[in-house]
Amino acid sequence: MPSLEKVGVIGVGKMGEALVSGLLRSSKYSSSDICVYDVIPDRLSYMQSKYGVQILDSVADVVSTADVITLVVKPQDLLSVIQELNKTYLKSKIILSLAAGINTAYLSKNLQKYTEIVRCMPNLACSVGEGMICVTRAQNTSQESLDRVTKILSLTGHAVQLDEKYLDAATGLSGSGPAYVYTFIEALADAGVRLGLKRDLAFTLAAQTTLGAGKLVVETGEHPAKLKDMVVTPGGTTIEGLVELEKGGLRATVIEAVSKAAERSRQLQAAASEKTS
Repeated sequence: MPSLEKVGVIGVGKMGEALVSGLLRSSKYSSSDICVYDVIPDRLSYMQSKYGVQILDSVADVVSTADVITLVVKPQDLLSVIQELNKTYLKSKIILSLAAGINTAYLSKNLQKYTEIVRCMPNLACSVGEGMICVTRAQNTSQESLDRVTKILSLTGHAVQLDEKYLDAATGLSGSGPAYVYTFIEALADAGVRLGLKRDLAFTLAAQTTLGAGKLVVETGEHPAKLKDMVVTPGGTTIEGLVELEKGGLRATVIEAVSKAAERSRQLQAAASEKTS
């Protein structure tokens, strides 16, 4: 089956690798459809060995080879990559930025005029085809280009188009969210070990329980509270556990964690703006 677009990935850390892995896992992309570049040679060797993707020597090579140029770099490193991009001809290319907290206005200001720019916030589950990806576009970017990128990202999970004003919130919730869930899974498993279960079995029980619960929410469309009530029986075991979670302030802690992560996303944008002002 032919690929959708030739994808170039600049920066193949954990998230860059997750994107590559998810695209290849979809079977719509082959290794010849993806090219990558990174300033760390060992990462390039690893990506070539594990995934067989095309390894390139520079940002300019990625631009000349790919249709969609994906920037998966830290916010503090983004400006130097933009400077390299501006040495190339970006006409007919789409720049897809995964840099946390960096808005499209900043990208439009610093990239060549009329460059088409899409911003997204994915998460690590893209690597197994179960990512949650929020996508938005710059003011001068066409809906067609946004749809093209959304179609690609949908191969790695569930992609939704959002107004950019919601991207910081999405960063705090679904972008950082896997780390919160992993912490919860670890805590569930630790509880199992405390009660006598072997560690590997406890992790299996905790992870599959979390996976199944999330899948029920997604596939049934039911409110989580309704599904919770289906598990709780009067005077039973589950209500005792829920009481302890309420005592510990689980809800308030999670809400505050998401809010703090979203706030940090806004701070990253402010810092980037100061750097170029």
